[in-house]
Amino acid sequence: MKLSVLCPDVTLDTDVEIRGVTADSRAVRKGYLFAAMSGERHDGVNFIPDAMQNGAAAVLYASDCKHDVDFGDVVSIPTDNIRADFSAITARFYDAQPDYIAAVTGTNGKTSTVDFVRQLLTAAGYKAASLGTLGVRSETAYDYGSMTTPDPVTLHALLADLAGAGVTHLAMEASSHGLDQHRLDNVNVQVAAFTNLSHDHLDYHKDFESYLAAKMRLFSDVLGDDGVAVINADIPEAAQILSVCQRRNIRAMTFGLKADGDAIQLKTRIAKPSGQDITIAIDGQDYDVHVPLVGDFQAMNVLCALGMIRAQGHEILDILPLIQSLRGVPGRLQYVHVDNDGAEHGAVYVDYAHTPDALEKVLGALRPHTQGRLICVVGCGGDRDRAKRPIMGRIAADKSDIVIITDDNPRTENPAPIRKAMIEEAQGALEIGDRAEAIQKAVSMMQKGDVVLLAGKGHEQGQIVGETILPFDDYKTAQSALEHKIKTGG
Repeated sequence: MKLSVLCPDVTLDTDVEIRGVTADSRAVRKGYLFAAMSGERHDGVNFIPDAMQNGAAAVLYASDCKHDVDFGDVVSIPTDNIRADFSAITARFYDAQPDYIAAVTGTNGKTSTVDFVRQLLTAAGYKAASLGTLGVRSETAYDYGSMTTPDPVTLHALLADLAGAGVTHLAMEASSHGLDQHRLDNVNVQVAAFTNLSHDHLDYHKDFESYLAAKMRLFSDVLGDDGVAVINADIPEAAQILSVCQRRNIRAMTFGLKADGDAIQLKTRIAKPSGQDITIAIDGQDYDVHVPLVGDFQAMNVLCALGMIRAQGHEILDILPLIQSLRGVPGRLQYVHVDNDGAEHGAVYVDYAHTPDALEKVLGALRPHTQGRLICVVGCGGDRDRAKRPIMGRIAADKSDIVIITDDNPRTENPAPIRKAMIEEAQGALEIGDRAEAIQKAVSMMQKGDVVLLAGKGHEQGQIVGETILPFDDYKTAQSALEHKIKTGG
């Protein structure tokens, strides 16, 4: 593709053929465009010589660069906003996206919400996919990733691949980092949703106002002019988001307890061992729906997903019956299923909760669904925040009936002191360092009406011990233990 096509607003002395785009000098090949973007630790300009040596045909760099760089025969393109311009260049280079793209931002709920959209649209007969913390998920592909919003090159390459595979509907997570760094710019977002907001990622954003401002870019800058906003009516930020939509003359709908007008209103919610029964009002009509997921926040995630689907023009009455078949995403209050109905032995859930706030919320969500005892298996990771360890122990003890303190990802720390710090605030807790043994113990003591929470590792497929990642899966370990319990009648 010609450089003039990628940079239509730039006056070029020389037009060259571009064979690839990247912000990683190590990935540059002959004919590539290299974006010399700077991160928290490195100045991208320092890598321009490496990129040129590897065959770069063009270099995009910040116009306020203080370095003297000899570009030689390589085309140099100064820019006042390198991240935004590189995002635009990348979108033009890959030039294909699914027909319908919906994005959701917020502190919590993004992963579940986009997966619910994917599940419901797939069940309705559409070729749908989700993209986010769990990577790319579709009916035929499960590619687990590690970044909520990928870099522009990875993102637009994925969008093009999905479009080429026939995916017409995509639901994706929009992280504050991704929005702040313009990674979602030039993605054809027609629906933008907001779940909730709490303090997070302040190591990056520095203050709460900057964190909120980053998320607001989804509505002020990324959402298309003909797009639709879907907003949680129950959060303090709802009025501010609605104000942005009004200024842009963008249609907005709300969901939640306080939702009104063009809305999906939650009227009642009744917790059941197998999930929850909710009543929602749409256009003045009440509908009773069984949600096979626990937690009030999961009910809100389902409502958000419904709003995103409705905003795309789908008939909501065709979608409502499909909700009863929803499955929780891996590691997010994920119910451990077995071939034989294990309900008479209790219920086991796996959740990624690894912060005090998340652990407290998950235990609070499970309590209404617990008819017997609430058993919590939890640990804390090594080489991470030490201050949270006693707090996590105290929350587990306060919110559970039985606590088993075990190892999470010890990394390079001795795990025994980590467990000790937690137990000091969790008097009476059992200490079982081996995580598999701790899970087996919790399942073995479980009785009818009991609920077991395996907290901390969620969807992770390994346990980090030292510098080694050992294969380990909370879900599979619990499933095996539950199957053994059912088989032996234990």
